[in-house]
Formats: sequence, structure tokens, C-alpha cells
Amino acid sequence: MHLEVLIEDSSGAALLKHLLPAIIGPQGDPHTWRVHPYKGIGHIPKGLIGKTDPAKRVLLDQLPRLLRGCRNTPGIDAVVVVVDSDRRDCAKLLDELRDVAEKAGTADTTLFRIALEEAEAWYFGDRVALLKAYPRAKLAALEAYKQDTVCGTWEMLADATHKGGAAAIKKVGFWQAGTVKHEWANTIGPLMDIESNQSPSFGKLRDGLRRIVGIE
Repeated sequence: MHLEVLIEDSSGAALLKHLLPAIIGPQGDPHTWRVHPYKGIGHIPKGLIGKTDPAKRVLLDQLPRLLRGCRNTPGIDAVVVVVDSDRRDCAKLLDELRDVAEKAGTADTTLFRIALEEAEAWYFGDRVALLKAYPRAKLAALEAYKQDTVCGTWEMLADATHKGGAAAIKKVGFWQAGTVKHEWANTIGPLMDIESNQSPSFGKLRDGLRRIVGIE
């Protein structure tokens, strides 16, 4: 089976490139996939007619067009869409996403998964991997985090793993946060144990991926 995986940012794409082989097997044995990073989540367009320039690569703005395109492209068996909830109502967001797939004619072949509040929650879900990657992480900062809650997740992880924490990263500029998120993807991601992760939203991603490719 071939999957097209759409995700809202490049650091999330970097993480998935480490996780997908662990979840559904090595690339091409037997499943294949392509991961497409976008430049932000955006909003589902009214009337499902996107008016944003596709070159800007904002995920939800383009989602109706993307799903229709995948439906009409031979060789694509399913689409996986991964987004952060941020501060949105997850149930409402999921209903809106499923409505897009229904109207695009891809409801049976599209899997939506939402990280609560951000994909950084998945690192907190594997403290063993996190501490192996960052053995000097501040334990008090790690303990202050409550799994899969809306609490400023990436900032809390930054406070635990980086000198000066989120405040120092933000002081440098927005681009620095992206650099740090890529660092986490490539340092913690390869160490993660996908079977024991304590993040409920990660478990839903793992189990949903296996279900869509037929792994029991």
C-alpha cells in the first residue's frame, strides 16, 4: 500500500521519517509513503474552495484540492493528514476535517490524526528516549508537564532541554524555534519506543496507521 502523508511543518515531517518505518515497516517492505511538509496549518476554506496560492503551502487552506488530487492519482491508496490541535477544539476540528474528506470522496481512504497540543507531546510520551537524548534535561520541568494538555507544549520541552528555555529561543527569533524542533525530531525521534509511548494522541497515530495498511 502507498500512503501520501501531509503534515503542517517540516520538523513534524522529520519526526515522521523516523517513526513511520518503526510503525508500519521499512520503506517498500511492503508499504511505501511520501511525507509532504507544509508551512503552517491554516484554515479549511469556506465552501471548500481554496483561495490561497498553492505555492504558499498552507495545509488546511489547500486540503480540499489535495484530497481531490490524491483521489484522482493512480497509485495512491490512502492519505494521512497530521496536524497539531494548538488551542482548537479537537472534536470540532476532527469533524471539520472528516467533512472535507467526505465531500472530496476520500472518506474511506483518509486518516486524520491530531497531536495534542503539538507534536512535541509525543516526546514527553517517551521520557526514556527524551532523557537518553538529553541526559541533562531539567527533571522539574519534565514533571511539570501533564500529558497531552494545552499548556504551551514546545515551550515546556524547551524549558527542560535548552539553556535559557523557551524565552532564550524566542529572543533569537521565530526561526530558532524551528531549528530546535528539528533538533528534537532528529535526536529524540530515532530513540523513541513506539509501543510504550504514553501520549494518547501518539497511540492513535500509531494504531491508525497500522489499521489503514492492514496491520493487526
